[in-house]
Amino acid sequence: MFEDLIYVLEKYHGWLFDGLLLTLQLLVISVIFGSLLAVPLSIARTSKKLWIQAVPFGFIYLFRGTPLIAQLFMMYYGVGQLIANIDGIQDSWTWTYLRDPYWYCLITFILNTAAYVAEIMRGGINNVPAGEVEAARACGMTPLTTYRRIIFPRMWQIIWPAYTNDVIFTLKATSLASTVTMMELTGAARKIVARTALPYEAFISAGVIYLIIVYVLTFGFKGIEKYLRRNEFRQADKKPTVKIGTQA
Repeated sequence: MFEDLIYVLEKYHGWLFDGLLLTLQLLVISVIFGSLLAVPLSIARTSKKLWIQAVPFGFIYLFRGTPLIAQLFMMYYGVGQLIANIDGIQDSWTWTYLRDPYWYCLITFILNTAAYVAEIMRGGINNVPAGEVEAARACGMTPLTTYRRIIFPRMWQIIWPAYTNDVIFTLKATSLASTVTMMELTGAARKIVARTALPYEAFISAGVIYLIIVYVLTFGFKGIEKYLRRNEFRQADKKPTVKIGTQA
């Protein structure tokens, strides 16, 4: 088995590397654009007006309440088929992009990430101490300034561990792209299995790469968390220590 593992790594390391690059690309783009989309969704979810909450609530409920693989199939086979049936679309220059599963996977991951992150952000916004918000209003800050200077910085401190877990979840979710012919890391491993009939060696190689990515992400996010909570650590260091002594 060890010799077969070395054989897979030596002969097919290029496939694994290309799959790794595609996995990281899907992850980074999905997290960035999903988080940006989650900001207005989370703000709308905290509104006291029901008609403002309705649309983001429906969006979040849909994407959190259905399996990601079902969303991926609906996007690729459903929406993709509808687009393919449009008259003249296959003769257009846009068909080069519209037939590529990459864009359907990317859009699905972005929307799914936005739904989960929006709900995480909503919880963070609701848990920002009310006293800090009231103090900002008393200082004459506008709602936009209050969000920018008070609510969002505190929200990130609160939600960062949950946000880290969601990023790691998104990393693992990118493996589903292989079900629609994408050759990301899991897809590359499946291709190696089809070529060599060595499933253990191929998927062990992919699994080790996933573990390395998760370790790097966890280490990096912990560093960012320490930066976000730097004021709390400073206050903890400044607390006086009480020494209990005995009187003669």
